[in-house]
Amino acid sequence: MAAGSVNPFNLSDSEDEAQQRPEDGVDTERSPSDGAPGPPSNNPFSLQADAEPPALLLSSTRTSPSVEGISIAAAAVAMAGGLAETRVSVDVIAAQLIRDQYILTALEFHTELLESGRELPRLRDYFSNPGNFERQSGTPPACKDQGLGQGGPLNRAGSISTLDSLDFARYSDDGNRESDERVAVLEFELRKAKETIQALRANLTQAAESDTQERNKNYKSNHEIQEPIRPLEKRALNFLVNEYLLKNEYKLSAITFSDENDQDFELWDDVGLNIPKPPDLLQSYRNCGSALPSPRDTVDVAVGVESGELTGNYITQKHDLLQQQQTEVVEELEYQISLLNEEKQSLADQINKLQSEIQSLRRTVSPPPPDQGSHLNSLCSSSTPPPPQPPLDNSQYLDITGASEPDNPPTESNPPTQTVSSPTHTSTQPHAKLKYRGTVVFDQPNRKLSPAFQQALLSFCKMSADSRLGAEVSRIADNEESVMLMLGRCLPHIVPNVLLAKREELIPLILCTACLHPEPKERDQLLHILFNLIKRPDDEQRRMILTGCVAFARHVGPTRIEAELLPQCWEQINHKYSERRLLVAEACGALAPYLPKEIRSSLVLSMLQQMLAEDKADMVREAVVKSLAIIMGYIDDPDKYSQGFELMLLSLGDPSERVVSAIHQVFIPAFAAWTTELGNLQTTLIPSLLARIEKLLKQGEHGLDEHKLHMFLSALQSLIPPLFSVVLQNAPFTHRVNLKGNIPPIEVTRFPRPASPLQDLATIVGSRETLSALLILYDYQLEHDGTTGWDSLLWVVNLLLPQLIEIVGRINVTSTTCVHEFSRFFWRLCRTFGKIFTNTKVKPQFQEILRLSEENVDALTGNGILTKATVPVYATGVLTCYSQDEDRKLLVGFLEDVMTTLSLSHAPLDSLKASFIELGANPVYHELLLTVLWYGVVHTSALVRCTAARMFELLVKGVNETLVAQRVVPALITLSSDPEISVRISTIPAFGTIMETVTQKELLERVKMQLASFLEDPQYQHQHSLHMEIIRTFGRVGPNAEPRFRDEFVLPHLHKLALVNNVQATDSKRIDIATQLFEAYSALSCCFISEELMVNHFLPGLRCLRTDMEQLSPEHEVILTSMIKEGEMKVENRGIGQAEGSVSIAASLVGEDAKTKFLSKMGQLTTSGAMLANVFQRKK
Repeated sequence: MAAGSVNPFNLSDSEDEAQQRPEDGVDTERSPSDGAPGPPSNNPFSLQADAEPPALLLSSTRTSPSVEGISIAAAAVAMAGGLAETRVSVDVIAAQLIRDQYILTALEFHTELLESGRELPRLRDYFSNPGNFERQSGTPPACKDQGLGQGGPLNRAGSISTLDSLDFARYSDDGNRESDERVAVLEFELRKAKETIQALRANLTQAAESDTQERNKNYKSNHEIQEPIRPLEKRALNFLVNEYLLKNEYKLSAITFSDENDQDFELWDDVGLNIPKPPDLLQSYRNCGSALPSPRDTVDVAVGVESGELTGNYITQKHDLLQQQQTEVVEELEYQISLLNEEKQSLADQINKLQSEIQSLRRTVSPPPPDQGSHLNSLCSSSTPPPPQPPLDNSQYLDITGASEPDNPPTESNPPTQTVSSPTHTSTQPHAKLKYRGTVVFDQPNRKLSPAFQQALLSFCKMSADSRLGAEVSRIADNEESVMLMLGRCLPHIVPNVLLAKREELIPLILCTACLHPEPKERDQLLHILFNLIKRPDDEQRRMILTGCVAFARHVGPTRIEAELLPQCWEQINHKYSERRLLVAEACGALAPYLPKEIRSSLVLSMLQQMLAEDKADMVREAVVKSLAIIMGYIDDPDKYSQGFELMLLSLGDPSERVVSAIHQVFIPAFAAWTTELGNLQTTLIPSLLARIEKLLKQGEHGLDEHKLHMFLSALQSLIPPLFSVVLQNAPFTHRVNLKGNIPPIEVTRFPRPASPLQDLATIVGSRETLSALLILYDYQLEHDGTTGWDSLLWVVNLLLPQLIEIVGRINVTSTTCVHEFSRFFWRLCRTFGKIFTNTKVKPQFQEILRLSEENVDALTGNGILTKATVPVYATGVLTCYSQDEDRKLLVGFLEDVMTTLSLSHAPLDSLKASFIELGANPVYHELLLTVLWYGVVHTSALVRCTAARMFELLVKGVNETLVAQRVVPALITLSSDPEISVRISTIPAFGTIMETVTQKELLERVKMQLASFLEDPQYQHQHSLHMEIIRTFGRVGPNAEPRFRDEFVLPHLHKLALVNNVQATDSKRIDIATQLFEAYSALSCCFISEELMVNHFLPGLRCLRTDMEQLSPEHEVILTSMIKEGEMKVENRGIGQAEGSVSIAASLVGEDAKTKFLSKMGQLTTSGAMLANVFQRKK
């Protein structure tokens, strides 16, 4: 350690005595070394050999004395031995005081020495050692007969081991000195701690500043060298980071940061440097580009020490330290100025050298073109920098062959042998290649050093060519191939050390190297790195990799794609991460246009087929479907049609909606485009799907697989746009298409909205202008010229439509899903082919089959086709395609005719119900349906009025309450007063549905009154059919109706009906009513029924019903018995539960009362323990 860091108060007593000796003038005794007899060994004032040398004040433990302290102590001992004084030294006095256990006297002596600036090592070490004050027995320290020598333990309590807790007054005769001595001890410890802290801060500050200056010099000489952070730097940075977090409201981060660092962030003093707190992080960042104010320019503040307690020696030392720092700053600035001057001179020499080289080159080669000459002149200009050049994107490189520039300018006797190749194709390549051919010759010094000496001398240059990286650095590439080789060697080592989030930045470098590298093995390794660059690439990263793969494919051609890229895809096909498999699936589609056609239709198709069948990730299969669509867009092998068709069916059956959506949006349009080119769309593809639908209908006579039907029908629906494009492009008028002139735009609502751009007819045909021109000719052809010679349209009219209508007639009309699917198909077909086609080709075929003419109505006793799905499909799929007035009138007339025909022929109403359900799902048609029903309400036939009443039940659920109040209820009230009892009975289900769905109280009261009139009016007492319908309706709507309606109306009337049925004389009617009651009670048993209703109505009604079932249906009687027992148990349990609840409530009230009394008594207690016991005594 430097001498300047020695504590100024650490002076040995021997040195002090030697300085005062000439002033004392006292005769000295002869030393033992002169032969005079020395003092006896038992002299208490003799020098002791065990006096410890002074230690440098560096830590509070003071365990290791410094070398300088040892040298000073040795000098003191030698001086004391050679110049023995008659005067007793302070060290001898201190030793005697400690030996005789005069601890307080020794402490006062030590304090006085410290105040005078002379610290005695013996006393310092003694009072710093806690072991000197531990007691081994209970005897007071006044007992001298224990034989304790110097440093013997003080008789103290074993639990007290520090000086600041000594209690000397315990054994003192003067008790009044206790506080004074205690204060004296504490003041001593405080002064000692302050001196220690100040000395440590001074030493650390000087060490930190010297280290900072040294690192600054090293950083200027080499910016890449970064030394590890030092503890003081770490503490200072921790303080600034914590301050930044608190100022910017990162409180949780600040708390976590404070917990992770054992440091006090409240005060800058805890850092441990005698320098002011630097600016905060924000200010430091803003000033990082400019010179920050030096800490030397600020006032130095001693942290934790008052200015009056600093000695003059310390202030002088700080002043010297400031001067030294200022001197270093001046020297550093002068050094930087000299470096800048040297750099300036070096640049001037290089400019001169370049100018001479250019002149020499001009003499050796032909004059360059004007543009290149100006470019070279601009390069050699020393006054202005060269203008920026555009990037060399045309594969032109500046190739410089040879070593670096010579140190001195070339002379006439030894010119450099560099030559410049004449540029070729300068007209198309403005940035021509510059190639320096030959070897570069440098000036040789006129010296006679041996080669071995020169080699040994150069070995002292710090170069590393032994490692791999050193070998790469020392070997500069001189052409493109060398650069590629170098990149191929270095990239495998660079990639693992790049952050995962930024690895896509390496993609261009990897691809360029893989494209141009001459070694196949290295190229394979680089492509392997590309596909394994990111562990789980996200969408953006996959796009970058795919873009790179496409660029690579365009550059290298199909052969290398097959040999180099496809194996990488094959390796990743079963990777454990779905993102990697997704990358493979997307890569197969992206590379499809650049692959050989044989590979495209065999290997790649097989890979995708395997992934579609085996991969479990939905997003991977979705990408596979899209890539297969791209393959279908480029495949030209007709033999692969069947494989493509099977892939389409496999994808349509996928359980994932994402995959099915992709098959409709991408694959089917691409596959249809290929089949159109093959001529198989109308001859093979669509007939194949129709054949599978017919086969499905034959197999599903007892249970149709609706999922498969939806799958095939949705595929047919996706084929409608390609089919219409075939009709347009094969029409007789295609040769008359004229795209010149003003072509009217296509109406926005002309076609259904396409599911994807590939289903847009403008995309399929080529452009919107072409499509518009074709549509004009198409409509004109249909309206005036017909379909003569139009084979593609005739196929639709004569083959497709009849087959579809025949299939519709075979499906089950009660299957809402099938009806909906076929309705949507015909709606999209008619909207795509246009209104003229629908009116002239589609509607006539349906009307011919349905035969709804007026003269046939009375003769019909049961038209079978009217009960099939043909009616709802025609009504909802064909007649709703267009919504003009004539179209709506046609729809209303058709529904009225169907309702009339079915009613008069006593046919099932399923087809009419299906039509109402399908149309009722759209609020647009509610008014229209109400118009149709009102036609039935006022019809002259009671059968039609009954049908209308039945249809109201279906319509009520979807119509808003306003229409129900204004249109439905009045119509039902009208029908409920109809002369025909059958019509009145038919209104009961509709009234029940209103009670189930409507919330308006007035409306519910009107319906309730009407139902009560049916039950309580004497004219209906013997109406068996009415009672059956009411019970059936109660069982259907009771669980969902308003609880008040169920409790006050439904259950009491069911009880009455059960009582009446017990006395029914006709067994057939009795069993009918009993069966309906059983169904109603079974449905209502799941509802919450109060105890009163359970006892008064529900259980009595069940008992009456059991009485009927005992005689008529024993199997139902068993079930009724269990239901009665269950009801009785519920009643009993509720009674027990209520009793328990009341008990628990009472208990809780009693408990609260007891708690209040207990707490009040506890508040009245005094300190007597007897009263606490009295609280828990039982009252007598």
